[in-house]
Amino acid sequence: MTRKTTVLDLFAGAGGLSAGFRAASNTFETVRAVEWDNSAAASYEATFGSGIIYAGDIKNWLAEDDVPEVDVIIGGPPCQGFSTLGKQDVEDERNDLWKEYAATIRRSKPKYFVIENVSEFRKSPQYEHFKEATSKGGALADYGFKSEVLNAADYGAAQARKRAVLIGYHRDFEFPGFPERTHSATPESDGLLPHLTVADILTDVPNVPDMDSKFGSRSYSFNGREFPGSFGTRELHWSRNYRDISLRRFAVIPPGGNRRDLEAYPELMTPCWTKHKSGSGDVMGRLHWERPAVTIRTEFFKPEKGRYLHPWKTGP
Repeated sequence: MTRKTTVLDLFAGAGGLSAGFRAASNTFETVRAVEWDNSAAASYEATFGSGIIYAGDIKNWLAEDDVPEVDVIIGGPPCQGFSTLGKQDVEDERNDLWKEYAATIRRSKPKYFVIENVSEFRKSPQYEHFKEATSKGGALADYGFKSEVLNAADYGAAQARKRAVLIGYHRDFEFPGFPERTHSATPESDGLLPHLTVADILTDVPNVPDMDSKFGSRSYSFNGREFPGSFGTRELHWSRNYRDISLRRFAVIPPGGNRRDLEAYPELMTPCWTKHKSGSGDVMGRLHWERPAVTIRTEFFKPEKGRYLHPWKTGP
């Protein structure tokens, strides 16, 4: 019988990293996960089963729970304090959650750990603190780590998502290495598969949302509350009720366009767009059909937040 490789998932969200490890090999088994957001924790439990997720603050978990000894710790501490899309507030208290990650390493004694964060994390004071912790005399002196910025599109995701990935290892073991790329924007010269595109993912999805009947049709009980779902990915193709002004804006933005195309229609502009000609060109942008999607952020359902419009569809 194949021995399971036990995993502890911190800042687990809905379980993206756990799912990735499970997809890589069925020998990985997440035995405990920690997530403070109840909606995300409910999704995690619906996917991976009951009894695994701790729904609460990691500080409380460290104080209240037994920290299991595992082979691997994985996790992506909140990135808002580092992201170029935010204020990059070095005083943001979320930036210090790496300390709880480090405390967990000391108590769990894993062979390896993996940290995922925005690429800017490698330029942060917190990254330097982590380097100090793993140096001689530091709190994590038994561990070393290496980091690289990896692009999800290079590994088969239809999304250009660059993230800093830190792979740590106990000094009794060798560094396992970073995964080899499988896809490329220039496959002919690199000898790899071409990047997956928006077209690869959406070609078979109807232009008109066809799963509205699923919305509100199910609920999931977790931690004394009812949450929507659970739903499969294909079942999430729901419509939204856009205002008339939004629909008029969509109608004049051509394939590949963005809010710059609205400048010819002053009545469709907002005061902030009129006053500020600089800033992100992706706002109110259309996805490119033959490219990977841009990085999907938290409020991807709002075209005002980025390049999230359908490649050519103009109506609801």
